[in-house]
Amino acid sequence: MIGADGQAIKDLSDILTGLPITSLYGEKLAPSEADFTNLDILLFDIPDVGSRFYTYLWTMTYVMEAATNYNKPLMILDRPNPISGNLQLAEGPMLDTTTASFLGRWPLPVRHSCTLGELALYFNTTQNINAHLEVIPCSGWNRNMFQTDWLLPFVPTSPAIKCFESMLFYPGVCLLEATNVSEGRGTAVPFGIIGAPWMDGADVAIAFNQLKQDGVKATDTSYTPMDGKYKHQLCHGIKLELSSPKDVQPVITSLLLIKLIHTMYPDHFQWRPYPTNVNPTGVLHLDRLLGIANSEALFHLSYPIFIEKVKELTQIPHWTEQINNYLIY
Repeated sequence: MIGADGQAIKDLSDILTGLPITSLYGEKLAPSEADFTNLDILLFDIPDVGSRFYTYLWTMTYVMEAATNYNKPLMILDRPNPISGNLQLAEGPMLDTTTASFLGRWPLPVRHSCTLGELALYFNTTQNINAHLEVIPCSGWNRNMFQTDWLLPFVPTSPAIKCFESMLFYPGVCLLEATNVSEGRGTAVPFGIIGAPWMDGADVAIAFNQLKQDGVKATDTSYTPMDGKYKHQLCHGIKLELSSPKDVQPVITSLLLIKLIHTMYPDHFQWRPYPTNVNPTGVLHLDRLLGIANSEALFHLSYPIFIEKVKELTQIPHWTEQINNYLIY
């Protein structure tokens, strides 16, 4: 794993074999025809964390389109969804195509509860990609399993996904990228720790725990990030303590947490751009993450109206029906 979050990756050579490594997150996002020279088949074998804006998924869709354009068969070696494939745990919002970007090209919930193989089959049909596609299922997995049930060592999927807790909280806490609150990058538990130099962790922990979110509680903490926001600065905030993975709703929980901080610290909390290789200005980052336009306005609503709007956005009753024909497990 190389490269800072959002920064372009250059083409490289494999150290052991000398084979070329073509970056699909640099000058281009899709393979070119020249990249397919002397290739008989494409194999896609990449992990996922179960969130719409974890961009390996969208790289897969660009590879699918290229495979169609250049008439190459594509085989996807499927992997389990580490935060469960239970579709009852899926959370919206469903992406509005007016906010489409590399963080979400097509309508999909934030927490989709599918494998990449299933989503490949889904998009191959619904987006009329029509790739010559074969998905090789993984064995020994059922939809109710979490990564902690696999009885296998945890392997980071990217530099900021260092543990299971990071994976599970990521679909919600990642929304803090669009704020001046640290989402825990540069710590041992990215997305499991949040804070800022101006925050009182004890106050936030008490207020958060009063929300009584299932499966998670907050404890106050202080930390100094080694990277990311407030690098080498002492931050105060909360650590999210996981008690029951199957009960956690990371998107709803994090929307409530952001609303809480927005209300408690009106003179300190700020929305901020998040520049990346695919969005150099970093503008409208929250819209792109949530998949809804004018998303910052949500947090200016009165609390009762905010709660109703969050329920409306995160409940996706038709997703199971939409994806059902493409499920493998």
